[in-house]
Amino acid sequence: MSHFGRVKNSGSFPSGRRYRLDGKTVAIVHPAWSSCGTYRVIVSQAMAYRALGARVVSIAVMDAPTADAPRGERWRRYIAESGDLPVDKQYLSGPPAYSWTSFSLLKDGWWPLIHGDQASWLVELCKRTPLPNGVGGESIDLVHANHFFTLPLVRRLLRSRRAPVILETHDVQASQFMLRNRDGFFLPPLVRFRDLLAIELEWMEKADYCVHLNRDEHETFARLLPRKGHALIYPAIPAARPSRGGDRILTVASGHFPNFLGIKWLLEEVLPLAPCVPIDIVGDVDVAVQTRDRSLFDAHRELFRGRVPQIESAYERAACVLLPTLEGYGLSIRTAEALSSGAPIIATPLAFRGMDVGAQMLRNVTLAADAPSFAAALRAAHARIEDGVDIPDSSASDTRRFFDTVFGFDAYVDALSEISAKMLTA
Repeated sequence: MSHFGRVKNSGSFPSGRRYRLDGKTVAIVHPAWSSCGTYRVIVSQAMAYRALGARVVSIAVMDAPTADAPRGERWRRYIAESGDLPVDKQYLSGPPAYSWTSFSLLKDGWWPLIHGDQASWLVELCKRTPLPNGVGGESIDLVHANHFFTLPLVRRLLRSRRAPVILETHDVQASQFMLRNRDGFFLPPLVRFRDLLAIELEWMEKADYCVHLNRDEHETFARLLPRKGHALIYPAIPAARPSRGGDRILTVASGHFPNFLGIKWLLEEVLPLAPCVPIDIVGDVDVAVQTRDRSLFDAHRELFRGRVPQIESAYERAACVLLPTLEGYGLSIRTAEALSSGAPIIATPLAFRGMDVGAQMLRNVTLAADAPSFAAALRAAHARIEDGVDIPDSSASDTRRFFDTVFGFDAYVDALSEISAKMLTA
């Protein structure tokens, strides 16, 4: 199966020296998402490539037929929420609204989708996404694509170019699709995991190099595609503002289905065992709870704070951060953000999935595997707040030190520099 670009094998690059990208243009291709962990990773990619001297352009792809950018509610929301994306030029595109009337999309995309095949659906949408106006004039030296389903657009972008393609996989998407399928209504016969994975692997083969952001996906894809170059690179997560020993107990969550399950468990099984403990639920998970369980939302309406413009600032008043993670795959960006705040954390063990860390060794982390133990830790945290117990300096906490070591920006820039050298030097 052919690659998009030409990979050049590089010799050893001198350690301690960064390969610079001065005078080169890097195109970051990604879904037009702005309220999830993927967006934070894309921000870090842009910052890192600019730190290496590159000119960086973003090509954001909408994941549903919609009006041409910047018209339409989806685009207006994305543009409003992505103002902090540090790129030199932003291009927007997506499948046209009239795609809904296309027989080929109905046959190749929608029909598989109603049986749970989100992989085929997203690939077919990207096949029908036109190149953004003006992007043809860009001299692109390197493409950093996010998610396998953006690669049909990358293929057309590089039709007359020879730029290599780095693909960031963002977890085993077949596993994510199977999890999301539990939240929808689909017709039998339902798609199988192995069929979703086969589509994912077929497109991954077309990239020149694969980057993975957690240990589990790296091990999986290195085994399934042994001839492909792979690298495990923990993303550089923008650090939250350090906790200043406030009086709030909070949890931060987007509207993804696994997050909904965690918040539902927190509200239904944990809080009844800690009835006098006030918490803040930050993020657009409020919309997900309203949609999926209106009575649950109405019963706890006063706890939801909604989306905030800069999520990193939410942690500043945190006396404690809750990570009620019950399901999900891959690295949790919200866990990394919580670590960066330096605040005490109460978490289920799954919150630390994909990380090479013994969370039980971090002194300001309390692991709680069930509702009674989670509630007990929550009551204890609330008692410390009520008693005015001083919280140790967050900047020197175990979690902040771990964050700086694993998710630090300098290490991330070094890693992308090394991969860029492999792609671009003879």
